[in-house]
Amino acid sequence: MDFLSTNSQFMLEKSMGFLWTKQAALLDNVANAETPNYKAKVVTFEDSLRVQLERAGQSGKPRSAVREVLEETEFAVFEPQESMRMDENGVNVNEQLVEAVRNAYQIQYVMQSISNNLSVLRSAIRGQ
Repeated sequence: MDFLSTNSQFMLEKSMGFLWTKQAALLDNVANAETPNYKAKVVTFEDSLRVQLERAGQSGKPRSAVREVLEETEFAVFEPQESMRMDENGVNVNEQLVEAVRNAYQIQYVMQSISNNLSVLRSAIRGQ
């Protein structure tokens, strides 16, 4: 069923996983805003994906190389060592809440894109 696993659909699935993990990290950060010595979690995916895609573009078979990159690239959760307050807590609640709302809109957009892709496929199968 290769038509269900195109590179664009797989990228949407990877994006959804990244956004979901990012949302969880943002909510953890807000929940621990008053915990001494807590460091805010940051989730990254774009930087490592960009580097891997640039390498794939230079290979002889970019289409299959892109698929391999999408399968191998993972998002990372790390804790920067900067702190903003006297209790060594690194959470800026306002910043985290704004980013959580922005991330929620991105999740909505990706879900809508996945739904649209599946609607096109459903129409093609039904012959409409």
